[in-house]
Amino acid sequence: MINRRKFIGQVTAGVAGITIAQAGFANIIVPQKKDKLGIALVGLGYYSKDLLAPALQLTKHCKLAGIVSGTPSKIESWQKQYNLPDKNCYSYDSFDSVANNPDIDVIYVVLPPSMHAEYSIRAAKAGKHVWCEKPMAPSVADCKAMIDACNKNKVKLAIGYRMHHEPNTQKLMQLVKDKTYGKTTKVAANAGYVDPRTDHWKQKKSLGGGVMGDMGVYPLNAARYSTGLEPIAVTAKASTTRPEIYKEVEETMDFTLEFPGGATAVCQASFGKSMNDLQVDCAKGWIKFSPFSAYNGVNGVASDGMKLNAPIENEQSTQMDDDTLAILNNKPLLAPGEEGLKDIVVVEAIYRSVAANSRVKI
Repeated sequence: MINRRKFIGQVTAGVAGITIAQAGFANIIVPQKKDKLGIALVGLGYYSKDLLAPALQLTKHCKLAGIVSGTPSKIESWQKQYNLPDKNCYSYDSFDSVANNPDIDVIYVVLPPSMHAEYSIRAAKAGKHVWCEKPMAPSVADCKAMIDACNKNKVKLAIGYRMHHEPNTQKLMQLVKDKTYGKTTKVAANAGYVDPRTDHWKQKKSLGGGVMGDMGVYPLNAARYSTGLEPIAVTAKASTTRPEIYKEVEETMDFTLEFPGGATAVCQASFGKSMNDLQVDCAKGWIKFSPFSAYNGVNGVASDGMKLNAPIENEQSTQMDDDTLAILNNKPLLAPGEEGLKDIVVVEAIYRSVAANSRVKI
């Protein structure tokens, strides 16, 4: 039988143990699920400055948390405008240390295409999810290396195909999938603008320039999502009206894609003319968009009078929120690395066709 003194001693020791344990647990930091993911923009040119950074002020699930730039004056002005701490601002040389920064969850690569693979792979190795602007990279080999790096480091890789997040374009994809107007028979897609610049990465081959390294993926990707198929052959021709500017790369690219079942897509992309239109002819009707890829929304109509012009608050914020939710919920991305790779497979075939001046199988 336990005596009173021994009983009191055991109780006292137990209470003390509980108190010590509680004190110990109080010092354990339990990771909390973030309300918003932190995004760091790599490259602070026009698209980051005028479109992505403002869009990140509208996002519900992510926020601008950091920047990477090789220009100290840009970093200083961004810090002042967006109240970014020093520890979240990196040069290209110090970029890899982002691995130690819990404020930053996603690296958004907004650089010339020739730099996409390097910084996407470095971001993946740092354990950060990767968003990369389109086109994904200049070569299929680069694209595969990016996908492999993200898979190896267990991070997600999204490509910045904002139209895949746009509601009217999503409706078009569904109409094609459901064959609402029958099978797609022919697509015509054109995208371009008059670029007055004379010394820009888009005019330099080493940086991934040429119209296929920029505007070209708009009609190419549209042809793919307007058929729901992958092309099997291409015939392409490159040209320029300003050879004094476009010395190394093409100003305009015309290309015709052939799809399984006989569908074709006649496409043009240019830095020398303004155009933004898409027509999808089907067995039982058609769908037209003009514009089909503008930043401020698209405008579509079908042969039966159906309108495809639902408004969207901001295309970039919608894209980034969608990709953030895919990360937070571990769901598939709307435009993963594999989507970007499929376009670059075709881009490589387009350049082979130009070089050979003939039809090329894909």
